[in-house]
Amino acid sequence: MKWWVRALLAVLLMAALAAGAVWQWLRSPLSLAAPSVELSIEPGTSPAEVARAWVAAGVQTDARWLYQWFKWSGQARQIRAGSYEVHGGITPHELLDKMVRGDQVLEQLRLIEGWNWRQLRVAMAAAPALKPKTAAMSDTEVMAALGEPGIAPEGRFFPDTYAYSRGVSDLTVLRRAHEAMRKRLAEAWSRRASGLPLKSADEALVLASIVEKETGAAADRGKVAAVFVNRLRAGMPLQTDPTVVYGLGEAYDGSLHKRDLTTDTPYNTYTRGGLPPTPIAMPGAASLQAALNPAAVKSLYFVSRGDGSSEFSEDLTAHNRAVNKYIRGK
Repeated sequence: MKWWVRALLAVLLMAALAAGAVWQWLRSPLSLAAPSVELSIEPGTSPAEVARAWVAAGVQTDARWLYQWFKWSGQARQIRAGSYEVHGGITPHELLDKMVRGDQVLEQLRLIEGWNWRQLRVAMAAAPALKPKTAAMSDTEVMAALGEPGIAPEGRFFPDTYAYSRGVSDLTVLRRAHEAMRKRLAEAWSRRASGLPLKSADEALVLASIVEKETGAAADRGKVAAVFVNRLRAGMPLQTDPTVVYGLGEAYDGSLHKRDLTTDTPYNTYTRGGLPPTPIAMPGAASLQAALNPAAVKSLYFVSRGDGSSEFSEDLTAHNRAVNKYIRGK
């Protein structure tokens, strides 16, 4: 056998052995420094940096091998930013597939209907693995960062459950909630009933927030909205306790006193006519719908029956009878 044939066979054998070794490595479990290893990949991170970051986080292999695998696969540029967690038994092939699919570890932030801005901030501060970018920002700075400078944050975020990657900024989640409320409000406004005493979608948002705070039973929501719409049409004060409570802020001690109802603030709807200057909470979709499509009733008053539902009346005499029955027990 000629020498060059032997040399060629040797090269082919070595290549085959190398390919076999690589194939074996790709499908063999990676050693981990702990039972699980987590990594947050920021947008714009290069494939080589991703490989080095996994090794630094606790994947016990050569970062150069990982990078060469990413590159050789043709999927290096398809790696998605986000938060990932791997466990024992994962192979290099599965690791890359996880990042290409975007199979991330997600946390959740739940924003509740009727929460105010202070409560939302508390929830963000307590949310797991959420980067507190807004913690050092004023309300004005937060809204400017969201593209609405000069607008109060109250009521501007849609109550829902938002999934997010670990290490993401709270401002990123806020932006999603803000955009969701903007779209929901615009959609509800476009489908509003005719003849409403509301000049803008912003006024609708304020009214919806009041409906949210005043509704005990979902079945009453449309009628609650109708009472306030009817009062606005008639030029009557709204006289709703939740706005007074909101105006008291941290001075509210859990009970409304007569002095609270007579002390004027921009949110006291007993001393001032019309709507308050801003929303008082985050209204949900049902309250937005009710505010812009209230029930076709003539009620001007309602009082709690004590079971979460309300008794509605068209005149003061009937309302006083309802108060005597359900509040005073007469």
